[in-house]
Amino acid sequence: MSPKKADGFSAAEKAAMAERARELKAEAKSNQLRADGEKDLLAKISEMAPDEAAIATRLHELVTTHAPILAPKTWYGMPAWARDGKVVCFYQPGSKFGARYNTLGFQDAATLDDGPMWPSSFALLAMNPAVEAQIVGLLKKATK
Repeated sequence: MSPKKADGFSAAEKAAMAERARELKAEAKSNQLRADGEKDLLAKISEMAPDEAAIATRLHELVTTHAPILAPKTWYGMPAWARDGKVVCFYQPGSKFGARYNTLGFQDAATLDDGPMWPSSFALLAMNPAVEAQIVGLLKKATK
């Protein structure tokens, strides 16, 4: 018996290739959206007062390093980070609304739940190792 001549790709192989093409297209779109979001976020940071910009820049570094699942974007003109299009956390510079302090806030998409009551926003006046460690802990909890 001679081996059967290949007729090309099977229907299952063609379907798998089509699915992979859709995945690659979605990845490319997602990567572009992420790059656009980061560009917008960094542009907003560059408009801030130096002390607020320093905090926002370090916060962005912490999110990027410790919660890479979150995509940078802007939200109401503020730096924010989202998962599946939903804002998980954001940075509100005090000058945005004339507040006396900056705010690191978490939205419903964050999983900070802790009993019947828990904080969802934090005054943020400066960055130091202790503050950064607390933020990293919040980010890990918010994205689990």
